[in-house]
Order: sequence, then C-alpha cells, then structure tokens
Amino acid sequence: MSQHIDLSLIDWSRAQFALTAIYHWIFVPLTLGLAFLVAIMETIYVKTGDVEWKKITQFWLTLFGINFAIGVATGIILEFQFGTNWSNYSWFVGDIFGAPLAIEGIMAFFLESTFIAVMFFGWNKVSRRFHLASSWLTAVGANLSALWILVANAWMQYPVGMQFNPATSRNEMVDFWAVLFSPVAVNKFLHTVSSGYVTASVFVIGISCWFLLKGRHTGLAKRSIMVAAIFGLATSLLLAFTGDGSAYQVSQKQPMKLAAMEGLYQGKQGAGLVAWGILDPGKKQGDGKDAFLVKIEFPKLLSFLGYRNPDAFVPGVDDLMKGGFKPGFTQVTALEKEKAFSVEEKISRGKQAVTALGAWRDAKAAKDTVRCDSALKMLRQNFPWFGYAYLNSPQSVIPNVPLTYYSFHLMVYLGFYFILLFAVVLYLATKNILEGQRWLLWVGVITIPFVYLASEAGWVVAEVGRQPWVIQDLMPVMAAVSKIDASSVMITFWLFAALFTILLIAEVKIMLRQIKTGPKEGGTH
Repeated sequence: MSQHIDLSLIDWSRAQFALTAIYHWIFVPLTLGLAFLVAIMETIYVKTGDVEWKKITQFWLTLFGINFAIGVATGIILEFQFGTNWSNYSWFVGDIFGAPLAIEGIMAFFLESTFIAVMFFGWNKVSRRFHLASSWLTAVGANLSALWILVANAWMQYPVGMQFNPATSRNEMVDFWAVLFSPVAVNKFLHTVSSGYVTASVFVIGISCWFLLKGRHTGLAKRSIMVAAIFGLATSLLLAFTGDGSAYQVSQKQPMKLAAMEGLYQGKQGAGLVAWGILDPGKKQGDGKDAFLVKIEFPKLLSFLGYRNPDAFVPGVDDLMKGGFKPGFTQVTALEKEKAFSVEEKISRGKQAVTALGAWRDAKAAKDTVRCDSALKMLRQNFPWFGYAYLNSPQSVIPNVPLTYYSFHLMVYLGFYFILLFAVVLYLATKNILEGQRWLLWVGVITIPFVYLASEAGWVVAEVGRQPWVIQDLMPVMAAVSKIDASSVMITFWLFAALFTILLIAEVKIMLRQIKTGPKEGGTH
C-alpha cells in the first residue's frame, strides 16, 4: 500500500505542519498566561482603587494585545492545513476531530474575541466591574480555546469514544464525554496551559528585571514581579504535578514514546529514571549495545512513576518490537493471553483488518449476510491495529529516540530551574532586596528565551515521540497526507517560513519598542 506514496510529499507536509506549529506555539503560551496575569492585576486595581495598578494593567495589556493578534494569524493557517495537506486524515476522523475544533471556534474564540474589544477600548466607557469581568472572560475564553484544541490533539494520541463505520470507511463519535474527559486529554490540557502560565510569569519577571536594571518604572517592576512570582511559583508546581500525570498516561497508552523519552532499549523490572545521560549515537535497535555512553539514574524511579510500582516491568524499544511481555508485571509471571503482541504480529492483524473491510464490502454488494457478518467480526477484532497495515517495516514504529530523549530531559531540567527561580525571586522580593541583586536581575532577563525553549521542547516530545502515528495505531502519517504535488507543498513551506519569520521579527520589534517606551503616564488610554 505504501509503495505508491510520494515520500517527498510526506516529508514536506510534515515539515510544513511542524514549521507552522512551532511558530504558532511561540505566541500561544504568552497569550494563555498573560491574560490571567492582566486580569489579576486589574482585580487588584478594582479592589484597591490605586491608579498605579491601572497603569500596570494597561502596560501588560498592550503587550498581550500585540502577541494575541499575531498568534491568531498563525493559528488560522495551522487549522487550514488539515484540509489542504492532510485531507485523508480529515476524511478518516473528521467527524471526531472536527467537533472540538468547531466548538473552539463557535464558543471559545467567540467569547475571547468579543470581550477583548472591551478590554482594550472600554476604559472609562464601561464600569470598572464590567471591564474587569471582560478581562476575566477573555482569559477564560483563551484557555477554553486551548482546551478544545488540546482535546483534539489528545484524541490523536489516545483515540476513544468512537466507532469505525465500514460503510463510509470513517470513524464516528459515539461518546463525546469519553473524548472530552479522556485521562490523556485532562492531563494534556492542564500541563499545557500551566506551561503557558509559567511562560507568561517568566516574561513579566524578565521585563520587570530589565526595568530595575535600568532604574526605570521601578514601582511597576516591583509590583509586577510580586504578582508574577507568586503566580509563577504556584503554576510551576502545577506544571510539575501535571507533568507526572502526563508521563504516567504515556507509560500506559504510548509505551514506545516512554521508551524514547528515557532512551530505554532493554526493558527491566525496577527500571531507573535517567537523571542525566549521553546516548550512544551509534546505538541501533536490537544490537545488544548499551544505549548510553554515560548516565546517572535514580534506581527504580521510572517503574514507580510509570506504573506506581517500584518493581514493575517497564518495556524498552526492543521489548516493544518483539512483544511477549506485560507492562507492570514480570516477563516470567505474565500469562500468555496477557502478553503484548510483537510489531510484526500487529502488522499482520492490521492487514487482516484491511482485508476484512474489503471482504465486508464485497459481501455487502453481493447481499451475502453470512459473509458480511463474518467479515465485520474479523474487522472489529483487528481494528485496534488497523494502521499497522500501512507501515513499510516494523522498525518504522520507532520514533527519533535521541531527539525525543534530549528534548524531554531539557524540558524537565528547565522546569525545575523555573521553580527555583520563582522561589528565589519571590523570597528576595518580599524582603525588598531584589533590586540590589543585579546578577539575579540579569538571570531574570536571560531566562525569557529559555522558557520558550522548554515549551517548544515539550511539543517535540509529544509529537516526535508518537511517530509514525498521526492517530495512535490507527493511521500512520504516510496514509494521512493529501494527494497533491509535493512541489506545491515545498513552495508554500518556504512562503510560510518567510511570512512567519517576518511576523516574529515584527512582534519582537514592536514588543521591544513598547517595553522601551514603558507605561503611559496617567494610566489611561
């Protein structure tokens, strides 16, 4: 089946989507977090009546608006690609995937776009409380937009609440609530939005530290740092907690991704968590070599975090390829019927599902109900491995291990660093001695790009780690692309690259100009 697919089309389509997603995610986290920080600051203004807080709110609101406008443009292009570059995917699961995106557009984005106008232009035109309510509703709307998009993404990682219709060759939603409240979706949403809150907190602290270094707008800077440090510390702890939940779900639903995240090739009982390590670049699946040149690990911690049992068996890449194990149990005690299938067996079952679908259609056309029922039974028994029928080889289920491993560990290291930064900054701010710690102020400024790096690394883990699947086990990337000319995708890739780079440069320049200008005196627009 795959021999008729243009591999260059697949590569360029993946590259274009990755490019758009990477650029789009530069803008989204700041929108999610800064919306709430602005609402919190305005709440303090309304409660205290202190016009200094109004000036502070309006300053950060201006930066929020610049970021929001450019983020919307990249997001629209991202969603259009499902129809232009991934039409087979849209056909196969459009009834499910389209629902959360439709709700996002109708409900969340409408709410967000309606009240954002009041936020910017309603000062001194509506009451303080109505304006404050508009700020909170905009923040809620922005995060609701993220909810529905992340629900759709989580369903791709763990497809639930649906049933395959052989008459249309499409998946149809049968349980909306199972899709919405999937444990993968819940953890993904909480982890992703909390990363946005951390991003915005670092952003506010970094810019405020710059003001303190320059001796400008020190009142604004100190108050902003206090709010951002408290918000950042609380949400960074939430980020760590939801990160554990997300990793647990990965261990249960996507064990190959977990193996790539930890560079684990040979599974074991009481598997340790790699604290630091360097992978052997020459390591190949099945070669029996140690995956690491050097490593430091916490004994049994991976087993405990992945299966809540320090002696649980954690499968590695080699185990997942050859099967014959049960995650969470020992290889010795696992019953035969509980053992995982090898990839070759899954490919065989996927081909049986595809063959059964064809047999069902033939029987349906011939009005042979006996054959029809038999084929339908075979299809349903083997449908969980439907996508394996389209794979070129068993090895294609192995993601890019080094990229996934290093991205995951970079994200974790930076996440703990942010917790430490927020704690130190908050302590010094409460003691009113932060201004004298110039080295720490510079650290605050320099940390801004690192929080974006951590956020992007998280998405690399999520998306690269699940390759080759666009829908886990049901549809590989090669089966999802549109039948279009690869050259058209290549051309639009470079056009988008140029456009997004221009937009990013424009945002940075406008932001820097606004930051250098500082808040408007008087606190009004």
